[in-house]
Amino acid sequence: MFLSWMAWTWQTALFFILIVLVLTCMAIWEYKSPGGGPRYGVLGLHTTRGDRLFISLLGSGFIHIFWLGLTDFPLWGASIVAVVYAIFVFRKV
Repeated sequence: MFLSWMAWTWQTALFFILIVLVLTCMAIWEYKSPGGGPRYGVLGLHTTRGDRLFISLLGSGFIHIFWLGLTDFPLWGASIVAVVYAIFVFRKV
C-alpha cells in the first residue's frame, strides 16, 4: 500500500471525514445563500464565510500542534479549544 507510512487510525479517518463534512456544508450554505455577506471584523479585514472557515481551520491546526508540543494532556482538550476558537472567528472576524 502506498500510504502505509501513515498511521491510519479511526481518529485519523474521523478527522478527514469531519473536514470533508465541514467543506460540504459550507458549499451547500454558499449555494443556498451566495456571497456570505463580507464584513469588517476585529482583524481589520473584510472577510467572507470562506475566509473565516480558512482562518478557523488554520488556527485550529496550530492549536493542535502547540497542544501536542507543550502539554501532555489528551488531544480532546485541544479540540475543545479549537471549536471555541472557530466560534469566535465566525462571530468576530
